[in-house]
Amino acid sequence: MAGLVLTGCSVPSSTSAGQDVAITHIHAAQRDPGSGDLLLATHQGLFRLDDGALRPVGPVMDLMGFTIDSDGTYLASGHPGPQSDLPEPLGLITSEDRGATWTVASRGGQSDFHSLTSSGATLTGFDGTLRSTRDRTTWQERPIPSPPRVLAASPDGTLLATTAAGLLRSQDDGATWATLTPPRPVVLVAWADQSTVVAVTAEGTIATSTDSGESWTLGATALGEVTSLSAGRTPEGALEVITVIEDTVVATLDQGRTIKVLVQ
Repeated sequence: MAGLVLTGCSVPSSTSAGQDVAITHIHAAQRDPGSGDLLLATHQGLFRLDDGALRPVGPVMDLMGFTIDSDGTYLASGHPGPQSDLPEPLGLITSEDRGATWTVASRGGQSDFHSLTSSGATLTGFDGTLRSTRDRTTWQERPIPSPPRVLAASPDGTLLATTAAGLLRSQDDGATWATLTPPRPVVLVAWADQSTVVAVTAEGTIATSTDSGESWTLGATALGEVTSLSAGRTPEGALEVITVIEDTVVATLDQGRTIKVLVQ
């Protein structure tokens, strides 16, 4: 990240209530829309940045897929921890208490969803097969031209997928797909609101669209290899993009020209 302007302070990723917690992989970093807290879904479970400290939430488990539904339910998948009685793989698990406890909703012992996304009405996941559900229990297989690395759903259900075949968009729960044309190939994508899309290239350049992917603005700064992406609006209405770069969590309000380190 040489050449970037750094602002703000950082929180060591090993800090948790005064004890060392070795976080080895951050699979997702996003804000809880209800509280604004930063959440990290990791190889060691869920963590919350709370009053300047990174604290574990709930049991130790490998959260490969993680998202938050519009009703505040946490949704996840992956693998159980060594002391867990949850199935391997987890299937779809849900939490109604902000990650303190989890329940298997469906496909326990069957699915490890590496990507999960929810529009409120439909939950979509990829476990080697693209699947969608409206009740978190009964799943329907969906076609897709190429396996997705990342899935992202807008509040109205428009689905985006980054694939080797390009950035794909579906407006019918994944039944059919069209190809979008960002200025460069992108590897990660996220919705910030109903019409604002954020994508990241392999070099870590941020592209934004305010018309659901029809036209794009490409930033001038390459952040490096980004492994996780989320986006949203600040209370003041600014577009905040949160990325993970080599297990460092950073935020930017200007397409990467300046960044604030949140966790390292």
